Amino acid sequence: MRLILASASPRRLDLLAQIGVTPDAVDPAHIDETPHKGELPPLYAARMAAEKGAVVAARHAGSAVLSGDTVVACGRRILPKAENEATARTCLTLLSGRRHRVLSAVTVIDAEGKARHRLSTSIVTFKQLHGDEIAVYLASGEWHGKAGGYAIQGRAAGLIRALSGSPSGVIGLPLYETRALLRAAGVACD
Repeated sequence: MRLILASASPRRLDLLAQIGVTPDAVDPAHIDETPHKGELPPLYAARMAAEKGAVVAARHAGSAVLSGDTVVACGRRILPKAENEATARTCLTLLSGRRHRVLSAVTVIDAEGKARHRLSTSIVTFKQLHGDEIAVYLASGEWHGKAGGYAIQGRAAGLIRALSGSPSGVIGLPLYETRALLRAAGVACD
């Protein structure tokens, strides 16, 4: 059975390799990712993963499809993917010295079209960030395209005081949940 990864994220490919999975193809969904008015972060993450999976599954009949979405939430607020330095600075300033949730939703659609879903919730606590620490992190460029304006697998790891939950989920794909879903769909994993 073919496995299609509905994501262009190189981090998700690297994480899948940790559980012995190499997708046969990568086919990003390219859907509108605008949250609905009043949509709560867990529902948004789950909806995005499910919609991405459904779009890609329609293009690959008879294949298994893996999709996911990772959301950084501060209270009820969904933080954006930082596409510019101003957005990254705003996110890091908001997260400074605070706890926030990282919600990582996974959908696996098997070859018969049955969808299975899981949601991983992790709690991340940043240290109190000083202006120079934010400036140095922004200069790294590592924040670009990252939810909440940071990448825990890089330099931001030194700014994080505590993490409760799934480190791989914070990076972008909770491996425990992903492995269980893939195995249930008949996809071999380590």
